[in-house]
Amino acid sequence: LADGDVYMPKVAQRQLGVRTALAIQGSFSQTIELAGKIVPDPNLGGRVQAMVAGRISPPAQGFPVPGQKVKKGELLAYITPDVGPAGTRSLAESRLKRLQALSDTVPRKTLEEAQAAVANEELRAPVSGTIATTGIVAGQVVDARQLVFEVVNPDAFLVEATAYEPSIIDKIESANIAVNDQVIPLIFLGAAKSLREQALPVTFAAADAALSQLAIGQPVRVYVQMRQKQEGYKVPAGALVKNAANQTIVWVKENPIRFKPHPVVEMPLDGVFVLVNGLEPGDVVVSKSASLMNQVR
Repeated sequence: LADGDVYMPKVAQRQLGVRTALAIQGSFSQTIELAGKIVPDPNLGGRVQAMVAGRISPPAQGFPVPGQKVKKGELLAYITPDVGPAGTRSLAESRLKRLQALSDTVPRKTLEEAQAAVANEELRAPVSGTIATTGIVAGQVVDARQLVFEVVNPDAFLVEATAYEPSIIDKIESANIAVNDQVIPLIFLGAAKSLREQALPVTFAAADAALSQLAIGQPVRVYVQMRQKQEGYKVPAGALVKNAANQTIVWVKENPIRFKPHPVVEMPLDGVFVLVNGLEPGDVVVSKSASLMNQVR
């Protein structure tokens, strides 16, 4: 329309999937948005690294693949530093067999050292969990300390966020992330006492296995609620769009087929909902397909 309103019949609303929601007025916790990422729990995950340089060979059951579950102590691979005679796995194993044949005359210390040398060539799972990464094939040569496998527990992921204002740590009341329009509450575990890249690492955990649907290293937005309160209207995050002047607006339902744009000032809330100023009590806003309505000319 000439005044900027949009006239949209009910048939068009159903075709575009337009949905509306009541803007809830109230007092809500002041929220700060932090950048974060998913990290494994160091107590329930581990890395399998090569202790010696050598050639990788699979065990009898083959290499584990990403996503496969393993148990603590399960054999994952062999590392053969060198090839011994008679088809033995390594020179260390050949030396151990020779010493075992002479066990009556060989000192026990020498025999134990030979046994330890063979044991170091076996790569075993340090914890029970799921294989997260692997980048080796049979016959590949690896260096000492090279990462071969990574084992994680998907039911015990953590969220690590970065706070550029250390003063907010003492004001945290609650926190959450939003995944697929679902709010996942987080538990504040603590903050580091040393800066990393001019920011303070802050660690959160979920109350259950809700983070298992995410991947290690996946970036997330952490919404931290403070003790201070702020007034405003709670609306779905999908209701916010930009107009031609690059202003943030919401579409307010004037009547069943007429919608009016309202410029608003937005503030973060929990990722699924946002807090805005500039509405009136009782306003009903377009919560779904607002971007499609914004394209009507």
